Amino acid sequence: MSNSGIEQIMRLAPVIPVIVIDRVEDAVPMAEALVAGGLRVLEVTMRTPAALEAIAVMKKVPGAVVGAGTVLNPRMLNAALDAGSEFIVSPGLTDTLGEAAVASSIPFLPGVANASNIMAGLDLGLDSFKFFPAATSGGIPALKALAGPFGGVNFCPTGGISAATAPEWLALGPVLCVGGSWVVPSGPLDTVKIEALAREASALSGH
Repeated sequence: MSNSGIEQIMRLAPVIPVIVIDRVEDAVPMAEALVAGGLRVLEVTMRTPAALEAIAVMKKVPGAVVGAGTVLNPRMLNAALDAGSEFIVSPGLTDTLGEAAVASSIPFLPGVANASNIMAGLDLGLDSFKFFPAATSGGIPALKALAGPFGGVNFCPTGGISAATAPEWLALGPVLCVGGSWVVPSGPLDTVKIEALAREASALSGH
């Protein structure tokens, strides 16, 4: 089952950088800086024309585990798979995307914001979810309340999380990692800064 695969990936580092990449030539140096800083799991969002090519070249960086984020439908799922994505992240969960992802056996982390979303995921055989958007969906109190009825479910909160707030999220039992864009600041590529931010992020711990 693809599920255990996503749990293993979530346990590789406390923070999954959420990467919006505009220039393919930035992809390899960015991935090398993140991996050197201790963040091996890289989520490249499918929000830019460069994303698919970036996934394909980042995969060649030793130690990197590269996946596609912002996957919205089966067509985008197939494009991400063709690019060599090792896992898939979605902001939400639909029957069509969920069934296609499960059928492909790719490790899949769909977004959930409420109990109904989680139940829909459980029906598909999933037990690991992205809690999104974390900060505006009720924050830590909401996730604690949701985790109560769903024992054994793992979460990766994403959305509005910073280096300052990440440890509070990571302190929650069902939270295996958090997603964050702060590790890869927007603007011109600064690999020295990215590696330093990655090093700090990889040292975060809540448990």
